[in-house]
Amino acid sequence: MLTTAPHLQALSLAILHLEDSELDHQLVCRALRKDKLPFAITRVDSLADFAQQLAQHPFDIILADYRLPGFTALDAWALLKASPARLPFVLLSGAIGEPAAVAAIQLGISDYLPKDDLHNLARMIGSAIEVFKAKAAEARAVAELAASERRLAHFAQHLQSAIENERAAIAREIHDDIGGSLAAVRLDLAWIARHGQTAEMREHVATANDMLQHAIGASQRIMMNLRPAILDQGLHPAIQWLAESFQRRSGVKTSLLGNQPGMLSSKAIQLTAYRTAQEALTNISKYAQCSEVKIDLSDAEGVLTLEISDNGGGISDEALANPQAFGIRGLKERAKVVGGWLDISTRPGHGTTVILTIPLDGDIRSPHEADFL
Repeated sequence: MLTTAPHLQALSLAILHLEDSELDHQLVCRALRKDKLPFAITRVDSLADFAQQLAQHPFDIILADYRLPGFTALDAWALLKASPARLPFVLLSGAIGEPAAVAAIQLGISDYLPKDDLHNLARMIGSAIEVFKAKAAEARAVAELAASERRLAHFAQHLQSAIENERAAIAREIHDDIGGSLAAVRLDLAWIARHGQTAEMREHVATANDMLQHAIGASQRIMMNLRPAILDQGLHPAIQWLAESFQRRSGVKTSLLGNQPGMLSSKAIQLTAYRTAQEALTNISKYAQCSEVKIDLSDAEGVLTLEISDNGGGISDEALANPQAFGIRGLKERAKVVGGWLDISTRPGHGTTVILTIPLDGDIRSPHEADFL
């Protein structure tokens, strides 16, 4: 059975009323008119009519009796949840008991008003609609934030790929052009040394050879930092090389622990771990003022874990929260790209620990993995 009241104003409130009693329906209409609330109300008393009205007409709110012949308001609520419509849903019923009312609200129903309290109906309708709009706006904001975070994650992945590609290109250029030129200079110096006539000339050649050897070493170190070819030997040897190089340059005792894993993970994950260790050691050399660094590398139980700890001065909360701390943020974004996460534990005066964790379950080589190496 359908009963539709005429529109009182062009911009009246559209109400869908699920009620099997015509008398109770009229009492609702009288209460709304008494509060001078402009409305257009449609009464239905079956689930079929309820679903039809939802599909065919827009409404602002649903008022529903709790018990109707053969079904309850919870059945109507389930229909609403399954439909594209999103509306505030208010129980308008006799005494259903506090447990039932609480259970209904926990399911997501907006509110409950006893039929003997209709003088508060207009206020409750206004409140339910405002709360519903606020929740809808919050849901949209959360969805937009999630979409924005996904876009940022994709951008971060693209940016990391672009950086690695550029590093690889520069490394190749250093190897092919600068490396080739240095090799040619070495041959020329060797020829001059063989044909040199004076001790002074041989001394200059020896000096030039020393400078040349320094340049060759510097170019190899730069190439290694740009494109870690040592990763081809595995992650453990690559991190070992980083640790030994750091110890030579800084004089800080550096040790690598772990189970020397075979590292069957993808190149992208290995590169993420390598860059994390590289950045952490760079930060330690700049800021930590420590005397010891410990690195723990493990792939136990299907999880890659890289832990880098120092006994330095630690990082202040202000430094961690610094919006310009792009190194830490970059490491966290890089970890997210491969499905991992980065944690930093620090206390001023008690050192810092950086922990990279990446689950290896389901680690499948990406079709764009070549972008990383």
